[in-house]
Amino acid sequence: MNFPSNLKYTRDHEWILVEGNAATVGITDFAQGELGDIIFVDVESVGKEMEAGTVFGSLEAVKTVSDLYLPVSGTITELNPSLSGSPASLNKDPYGEGWIIKMTVKDPSELDQLMDAAAYQAMVE
Repeated sequence: MNFPSNLKYTRDHEWILVEGNAATVGITDFAQGELGDIIFVDVESVGKEMEAGTVFGSLEAVKTVSDLYLPVSGTITELNPSLSGSPASLNKDPYGEGWIIKMTVKDPSELDQLMDAAAYQAMVE
Protein backbone atom coordinates (compact mmCIF):
# COMPACT_ATOMS: atom_id res chain seq x y z
CA MET A 1 0.00 0.00 0.00
CA ASN A 2 1.01 3.56 -0.65
CA PHE A 3 0.99 6.32 2.03
CA PRO A 4 2.25 9.60 0.49
CA SER A 5 3.90 11.72 3.18
CA ASN A 6 2.72 15.04 1.70
CA LEU A 7 -0.94 14.26 2.50
CA LYS A 8 -3.10 14.37 5.62
CA TYR A 9 -5.53 11.51 6.34
CA THR A 10 -8.89 10.98 8.07
CA ARG A 11 -10.08 8.00 10.08
CA ASP A 12 -12.70 7.53 7.36
CA HIS A 13 -9.94 6.92 4.75
CA GLU A 14 -9.99 10.22 2.86
CA TRP A 15 -6.80 12.12 2.07
CA ILE A 16 -6.31 15.84 1.58
CA LEU A 17 -3.54 17.79 -0.13
CA VAL A 18 -3.51 21.48 0.82
CA GLU A 19 -1.84 24.17 -1.26
CA GLY A 20 -2.49 27.61 0.25
CA ASN A 21 -6.22 27.70 1.00
CA ALA A 22 -7.04 25.30 -1.85
CA ALA A 23 -7.18 21.56 -1.33
CA THR A 24 -7.67 18.33 -3.26
CA VAL A 25 -9.50 15.42 -1.61
CA GLY A 26 -9.69 11.73 -2.48
CA ILE A 27 -9.82 8.27 -0.95
CA THR A 28 -6.80 6.31 0.19
CA ASP A 29 -5.22 3.30 -1.44
CA PHE A 30 -6.44 1.27 1.56
CA ALA A 31 -10.04 2.46 1.01
CA GLN A 32 -10.11 1.62 -2.70
CA GLY A 33 -8.68 -1.81 -1.92
CA GLU A 34 -11.38 -2.49 0.68
CA LEU A 35 -14.18 -1.23 -1.59
CA GLY A 36 -13.14 -3.20 -4.65
CA ASP A 37 -14.08 -2.05 -8.14
CA ILE A 38 -15.65 1.41 -7.93
CA ILE A 39 -18.41 1.81 -10.51
CA PHE A 40 -20.05 5.15 -9.65
CA VAL A 41 -19.22 8.42 -7.87
CA ASP A 42 -22.03 10.64 -6.58
CA VAL A 43 -21.12 14.17 -5.45
CA GLU A 44 -23.90 16.77 -5.56
CA SER A 45 -22.30 19.23 -3.15
CA VAL A 46 -20.22 21.35 -5.56
CA GLY A 47 -20.61 25.00 -4.66
CA LYS A 48 -21.74 24.26 -1.11
CA GLU A 49 -19.97 25.32 2.08
CA MET A 50 -19.80 22.36 4.44
CA GLU A 51 -18.39 21.50 7.86
CA ALA A 52 -15.63 18.96 8.51
CA GLY A 53 -17.00 15.44 8.90
CA THR A 54 -20.08 16.12 6.76
CA VAL A 55 -21.01 13.61 4.05
CA PHE A 56 -20.23 15.29 0.71
CA GLY A 57 -20.95 12.34 -1.58
CA SER A 58 -20.77 8.59 -1.99
CA LEU A 59 -18.97 5.88 -3.91
CA GLU A 60 -20.68 2.83 -5.30
CA ALA A 61 -18.59 -0.29 -5.62
CA VAL A 62 -19.58 -3.75 -6.78
CA LYS A 63 -19.83 -4.84 -3.13
CA THR A 64 -21.19 -1.75 -1.34
CA VAL A 65 -21.99 1.97 -1.22
CA SER A 66 -19.73 4.12 0.96
CA ASP A 67 -20.18 7.71 2.14
CA LEU A 68 -17.46 10.31 1.58
CA TYR A 69 -16.67 12.66 4.49
CA LEU A 70 -15.17 16.13 4.17
CA PRO A 71 -11.78 16.22 5.98
CA VAL A 72 -11.98 19.95 6.85
CA SER A 73 -14.61 22.69 6.63
CA GLY A 74 -14.84 24.67 3.42
CA THR A 75 -16.50 25.08 0.05
CA ILE A 76 -16.39 22.38 -2.61
CA THR A 77 -15.33 24.05 -5.84
CA GLU A 78 -14.91 21.20 -8.32
CA LEU A 79 -15.68 17.53 -8.93
CA ASN A 80 -13.11 15.55 -10.90
CA PRO A 81 -14.75 15.54 -14.36
CA SER A 82 -13.06 12.29 -15.42
CA LEU A 83 -14.85 10.27 -12.71
CA SER A 84 -18.21 10.27 -14.51
CA GLY A 85 -16.74 8.38 -17.44
CA SER A 86 -13.99 6.53 -15.62
CA PRO A 87 -14.61 5.92 -11.89
CA ALA A 88 -12.04 3.10 -12.10
CA SER A 89 -9.31 5.76 -11.84
CA LEU A 90 -10.12 5.74 -8.11
CA ASN A 91 -8.86 2.16 -8.03
CA LYS A 92 -5.92 2.62 -10.41
CA ASP A 93 -4.52 5.95 -9.16
CA PRO A 94 -6.25 7.09 -5.92
CA TYR A 95 -3.62 9.75 -5.17
CA GLY A 96 -3.34 11.12 -8.72
CA GLU A 97 -5.93 10.96 -11.49
CA GLY A 98 -8.44 9.49 -9.02
CA TRP A 99 -8.86 12.63 -6.92
CA ILE A 100 -12.51 13.35 -6.14
CA ILE A 101 -13.00 17.03 -5.29
CA LYS A 102 -11.21 20.33 -5.01
CA MET A 103 -12.21 22.73 -2.26
CA THR A 104 -11.41 26.00 -0.53
CA VAL A 105 -10.36 25.45 3.09
CA LYS A 106 -12.26 27.61 5.61
CA ASP A 107 -10.12 26.97 8.71
CA PRO A 108 -6.57 25.65 8.12
CA SER A 109 -6.18 24.85 11.84
CA GLU A 110 -8.56 21.89 11.32
CA LEU A 111 -5.74 20.16 9.44
CA ASP A 112 -4.03 19.66 12.81
CA GLN A 113 -6.80 17.18 13.72
CA LEU A 114 -5.90 14.89 10.80
CA MET A 115 -3.29 12.12 10.70
CA ASP A 116 0.05 12.22 8.96
CA ALA A 117 1.11 9.30 6.76
CA ALA A 118 2.81 7.36 9.59
CA ALA A 119 -0.22 7.61 11.89
CA TYR A 120 -2.61 6.56 9.11
CA GLN A 121 -0.39 3.66 8.11
CA ALA A 122 -0.25 2.48 11.74
CA MET A 123 -4.06 2.66 11.94
CA VAL A 124 -4.72 0.47 8.88
CA GLU A 125 -1.95 -2.10 9.24
